[in-house]
Amino acid sequence: MDLFPNLSLGFATAFSLSNLLYCFVGVFVGTLIGALPGLGAVTAISMLLPFTFGFEPLGALILLSGIFYGAMYGGSTASILLNLPGTPANAIVALDGYALAQQGRAAMPLFMSAVASFVGGCIALVLVGVAAPAIVSIALEFGPAEYFSMMLLGLVAASAVATTSFLRSIGMVLVGLLLGLVGMDIVSGMMRFTFGIPIMAEGISFIVVAMALFGLTEVMSNLEPHGRPSITQPKTGWRDMMPTRDEAKRSVWTSLRGTALGSALGALPGAGPTISSFMAYTVEQRVSRHPERFGKGAVEGVVGPEAANNAAAQTGFIPTLSLGIPGDAVGALLLGTLIIHGIQPGPMVMSRHPELFWGLIASMWIGNVMLLWINIPFIGLWVKILSIPYRLLYPAIVVFLCIGVWSVANSTFQLYLLAGLGVAGYVLSKLDCPASPLLLGLILGPMMEENLRRALLMSRGDFGTFVESPISGGILAACLLLVVLTVMAEFRRGRRMQSSRLERNGT
Repeated sequence: MDLFPNLSLGFATAFSLSNLLYCFVGVFVGTLIGALPGLGAVTAISMLLPFTFGFEPLGALILLSGIFYGAMYGGSTASILLNLPGTPANAIVALDGYALAQQGRAAMPLFMSAVASFVGGCIALVLVGVAAPAIVSIALEFGPAEYFSMMLLGLVAASAVATTSFLRSIGMVLVGLLLGLVGMDIVSGMMRFTFGIPIMAEGISFIVVAMALFGLTEVMSNLEPHGRPSITQPKTGWRDMMPTRDEAKRSVWTSLRGTALGSALGALPGAGPTISSFMAYTVEQRVSRHPERFGKGAVEGVVGPEAANNAAAQTGFIPTLSLGIPGDAVGALLLGTLIIHGIQPGPMVMSRHPELFWGLIASMWIGNVMLLWINIPFIGLWVKILSIPYRLLYPAIVVFLCIGVWSVANSTFQLYLLAGLGVAGYVLSKLDCPASPLLLGLILGPMMEENLRRALLMSRGDFGTFVESPISGGILAACLLLVVLTVMAEFRRGRRMQSSRLERNGT
């Protein structure tokens, strides 16, 4: 497939009036959501997903993906001004961004974060356009065994890179897989785990689960008594935004390194913007001639992570769209959007629906330009929005959650399910159990089961089919290696914690 004719098709599709409107609304809402601490892109997408049922598939994807990468832009605002990350991927930016704000230079890191985000996003989109067709050509060789192994690798990778323990993450994956078993058996047609409730025959909607675990749980967590720091209104003139010549010079290579790192990690299932952001900060600290600046107001500590997390947000669409393997919770929601609109995710999306794939890629180019214009001239507006009390926000969020859940099946049972899962999600968050692996397990579970059973039917029950194929066997070997390395890392971390505890007790 030729890149330029496909991009021409994509831009012709993306420049329609309705798609431009969806793109603008998505990036604007994403920036707003990212700037408000405690919400995040997953919460916003979970709330708005039911309202896209009547949209065209491309319009729905443009709107929801715009919210995602828009939140990456806006998330740095609260990190820099309040020392409260708008999204997890922007947490590391608070170290140097907030230090610069304390020095009276808040406008400069806000400006540089927007520029770095634009650079990272645009370069990553070039890589998406070049790499995705090559990945699809390989994916066309996949059969049921290969798809099952690839999905298993995605779940293991998502668990391995989680910020909590590997065992907790694997446990949440298993819970998600079990929830995916509820409903009608895909082969026999028998009901299973429905407990005599007729509406459960359709299974547990991932929309309800996402709204409960990422929406209602966040509301409950943010209602806990913790003080919100006051914000000082910084100067937001153009001169205040400009970095010094030395800072601008250092930022060029920093943004390119962050883009390269974020692009590579974002394309891997389970990595994503958060991991990319933290690794970019570590890399910049290692390569810097003056590492003592970091944490005290180094511009590299803002530019590198921002370029990396936005690049990862863009290249994260590669496994989601070309392989049908979501890299994170947002990828799972977008994958579910395709399924809801009757499009089977996987490598055939690019050949059967080229206007959808390339239209989305083109819309992300347009969205990045829109975000640059939204973020830089309106920095003062985002600063003022941060002063809205949360007590005025959460009632509206809960109302939108309830409306969205009701629209799934027009049933009060879904509202009870939302409440129950919300309480369960709050308890799990207090136990430090991540919700993203559960959602990935719920989305991938039915597809994994289908491919597992299809592979066994084709091989007449021989499990050796999963290792006889070179591709499937290689993927399973990578899964096993990843598990071994993660367990060893957990063991070493436990040993270090135990030894440090003994040293403290000894002193």
